[in-house]
Amino acid sequence: MLYIAAFLIALISVSWIHPRLVKIALDKNIVDNPNARKLQRKPVPVLGGIAVFFGSVIGLGVAGIGCDCSELFIVVVAMMIMLYTGTLDDILDLSPGLRFLVEIGTVLLLIFVGDYSLNDFHGLWGINQIPRWAAIPLTVFAAVGIINAINLMDGVDGLSSGYCILTSLFFGVMFWYVGDRVMAMLAVVAAGSLIPFFFHNLFGKTSKMFIGDGGTLVMGIVISVFVMRTLTHGSVGQIYDPKHVGLVPFMLALLAVPIFDTLRVMVTRILKHKSPFHPDKTHLHHMFIRLGCSHAATTLAILLLNLFVVLCGWIGYLAGCSIDVQLYIVVFASLLITVGLYNFMEWHIRHKTKFIRLLHRIGYRTHLNRTGIFFWLQKKMDRM
Repeated sequence: MLYIAAFLIALISVSWIHPRLVKIALDKNIVDNPNARKLQRKPVPVLGGIAVFFGSVIGLGVAGIGCDCSELFIVVVAMMIMLYTGTLDDILDLSPGLRFLVEIGTVLLLIFVGDYSLNDFHGLWGINQIPRWAAIPLTVFAAVGIINAINLMDGVDGLSSGYCILTSLFFGVMFWYVGDRVMAMLAVVAAGSLIPFFFHNLFGKTSKMFIGDGGTLVMGIVISVFVMRTLTHGSVGQIYDPKHVGLVPFMLALLAVPIFDTLRVMVTRILKHKSPFHPDKTHLHHMFIRLGCSHAATTLAILLLNLFVVLCGWIGYLAGCSIDVQLYIVVFASLLITVGLYNFMEWHIRHKTKFIRLLHRIGYRTHLNRTGIFFWLQKKMDRM
């Protein structure tokens, strides 16, 4: 009952504060303006991260009535640092170098104060616990990579928030199963905080608001904490059978689209002699938009692709594959849905094949904003 109460409080808190933040953002002109790289046609408020953080903290506060969540204090501090950094970036457009320094400092704070780290491969390639001198740089590299990969997903309505909801629920179930009640609570309130924002972002008109860098950095650090907790020596691995369950492959499967799509985009930019951080429209979600898919259909398609990778990893486990083979299956499936699918579709788009014309017709049929149910949802969201 405590988990349900915390979930509902987080959800209700975001539902309450969301329209107030939209009004503040419009009054103070804290908006994301359209340009050649962005997909919206008019300025959109960009304070969604504050709403998600607000709901998460209120939900954890309620949870603290019935369980000891004091160990999450340092996680909340890290979330707050990311919120301030991301919100300042939304308003002032901080330099990438400064953002990276703050992200690295925040991850080091979690390592040295919260004792979070990636220090156990749980049998992958015969490696179990790894020494601290190797674990610290590995943790910083992985966590900063996860934070920025999730940030770069924020390209179409509902994608980053929908992905984080799905991922939080997966982690929540896993932490509940292994008896890590505190992490399960964090996952529950994170999902509860994101759900109302997701619906406003996807279906709202006057209530539409972007999650912004403030929100994606907050959720990036939260998901990094989930990964670190899972791969910390003596935590989740004590419950799962380390000889058969590949925790590293499972983590990589959950992060398949953001990690592998970001790597593909950055490698492509480098091969073109551009900065890996140079903005463009070469992400997987941009490809679906070029196919004529709506934002809702694009979000659904990418979430299903990520679930496909998770399913491939799970099938490998059920088939009795070793942890190493489970990893290779996950990597192959991830490359298939990012590198393979993207290049296959781009070839057809460039050559304007019959196949692509068929996909365009299918894509346009997925536009929910032409249907009665979309207008009904839009009215519901705008009235909340």
